[in-house]
Amino acid sequence: MNDEPSSASPNFPNFSEPHPISKAHIDEFREKGHTLVRGLLRPDEVEAIRPAIVETGPKGRYDHRPLEERDTYGKAFVQMFNLWTHDRRVQAFVFARRFARVAGELMGVPAVRLYHDQALFKEPGGGFTPWHQDQFYWPLDTPHTITMWMPLVDVSSEMGPMRFASGSHRLGSVCDLPIGEESEQAIEKILEERGLEHRTVGPLAAGDATFHGGWTLHGAPPNTSTQSREVMTVIYYADGTRIGALDHPSRQLDCTIWLGGGSQGDPAAGPQNPVLYARD
Repeated sequence: MNDEPSSASPNFPNFSEPHPISKAHIDEFREKGHTLVRGLLRPDEVEAIRPAIVETGPKGRYDHRPLEERDTYGKAFVQMFNLWTHDRRVQAFVFARRFARVAGELMGVPAVRLYHDQALFKEPGGGFTPWHQDQFYWPLDTPHTITMWMPLVDVSSEMGPMRFASGSHRLGSVCDLPIGEESEQAIEKILEERGLEHRTVGPLAAGDATFHGGWTLHGAPPNTSTQSREVMTVIYYADGTRIGALDHPSRQLDCTIWLGGGSQGDPAAGPQNPVLYARD
């Protein structure tokens, strides 16, 4: 990691300051499996952190093919992982107590750990993000998982804002499929059969953030604008969680990469999974 300014620098934002959320946010998250928190970052904080994420992103990118050569999943966005390990400014963002506290309060747990971060940039002309469940990939034996999804630029309806199927988190795993055409078709059928409400969150300002549970069905429309939809995400889970079933290659790979290996039943507490918030 280079020696960029940390969150303690007088010239860099302090992301530890709390951002109060309402009972309505908590109730909505538990009822629908998702909620929107406006203004989680101030405009000046977005202005400070965005260049660091944009500059660091390529270090965490694994698919460098041109857009037209990628499959449906690859066309949905440019995916860049674990950026906190490359830059101290990004680490200050990913480790932010402010965000982790919101995650813990929404889930109703006393402490949360980091699973991993990823930047998701949907390029101009980028395709739709198929319906999926994040926790398909995660070998975490808990329902208490949550993703913060924060745009670094204002997101119009044409840029592909998030869409959620409200109440879908209660279904648990609905299909054992990775993100792609098959998951889109299978989940569209489930949504129709169950009559679940689903819609996009609409336009967002830079620094707003959605939070959704690991089993919440979600996706996004294509980016039909001329601007990149730059988003940073951080994934959290309840402290005390144990490693779940390693019964799929994707979950086995995730366990190796993000949890430092281990076996089913072991504590999910590898060296890359620090506690980011604990209730006072």
